[in-house]
Amino acid sequence: MATKSKRGFIKIAAELCKGCYLCETVCPFNLISVSDKLNQKGYHPAVYDEEGIGIEKHKCKGCALCALVCPDIAIEVYRE
Repeated sequence: MATKSKRGFIKIAAELCKGCYLCETVCPFNLISVSDKLNQKGYHPAVYDEEGIGIEKHKCKGCALCALVCPDIAIEVYRE
């Protein structure tokens, strides 16, 4: 029986993010970066780099480290 590789993805609420970038530092696959756009509070929010590509190509495993360190509770983690 073949084992299915775990896949996940995250959603970052840009308007809740205050730009501390703790999530960027803990992501084991370096899938979070800094946006070049400002949110309504004037911060450059974190962005998920795999946004918009098929789940089968995701490197994210849904480990949730990013969500655990986020002081603003701006990250939701999904696993498939």
